[in-house]
Amino acid sequence: MNLPPIFFYAIGTLFVVFGGLRVAILGRRRGDREVAEETPERAKARRQHRIWGTIQIVAGAILIASTAGVLGRR
Repeated sequence: MNLPPIFFYAIGTLFVVFGGLRVAILGRRRGDREVAEETPERAKARRQHRIWGTIQIVAGAILIASTAGVLGRR
């Protein structure tokens, strides 16, 4: 069963977009929305969102690059 390349481009794009949104929205502190003081648990949760969002972005970029042939075998 052969899947068309557009499938992998779409999945890679979804990874990049949603990973970027995760980093931008969940991975940063917004002082205007915070009513309580900063806690170590919230800082840890934001750090984990930044890490996993970055991993999603990298995975999506690798998927797109490998589909395009940039990371092809020699």
